[in-house]
Amino acid sequence: MSIFLDSAIIAEAEAVSEFGWVKGITTNPTLLAKTDLPVPITLKRLAELTAGDVFYQVMSSEFKEMIAEGRAAFDIIGSQTILKIPASSLGFQVVSYLLGEIRCSVTGIYSPAQAVIAAEAGAVHAIAYVNRASKLLGDGVGLVRDMASVVKGSNTEIMAASIKSPQEAVASIQAGAQHLTLPLAMLQAMTTHELSLSTFDEFNKNGRGILETVL
Repeated sequence: MSIFLDSAIIAEAEAVSEFGWVKGITTNPTLLAKTDLPVPITLKRLAELTAGDVFYQVMSSEFKEMIAEGRAAFDIIGSQTILKIPASSLGFQVVSYLLGEIRCSVTGIYSPAQAVIAAEAGAVHAIAYVNRASKLLGDGVGLVRDMASVVKGSNTEIMAASIKSPQEAVASIQAGAQHLTLPLAMLQAMTTHELSLSTFDEFNKNGRGILETVL
């Protein structure tokens, strides 16, 4: 299992780089629009801030342009590149065409059938927007479960995105997602619980440790 930062903000990537347990960074056009830096500079800097993968989502809508855009992203990010290709007939063609050249994930999947085709096309991830799917379809976690079932045994893994709570993140993993991508606030929320904090406060008030001052 891997957990990724979902952001294109350099300051957030810098903060996450110190965590030690976040494995890479996912972006999309909306996230890239939130930074004032040119996109190539942003992508290059993000790649410098993680030893893991950096995801770039193509915006072009024609086959040749999608291929060219993907290759341009690879020229910037290098071997850390994973392209996010929209789930569409054309998108699946792009994934298949780039197989063996650039790793691709299929994003915006809303049906198990699309996950099947993503696996057949050679995608490394099938990405589900969990919370958005719950709003539009009624059960985003159920979608993850169905996707995980149909790609089992393939080389395609499930990534859960659009996560709005730690509970939704855990439910996605329980449903079969191998990866999560989360904004910084959600990454931080995953690490804390009020009972943990109160327990540690109690230990510290009543206990002793090796760093206490020796009189």
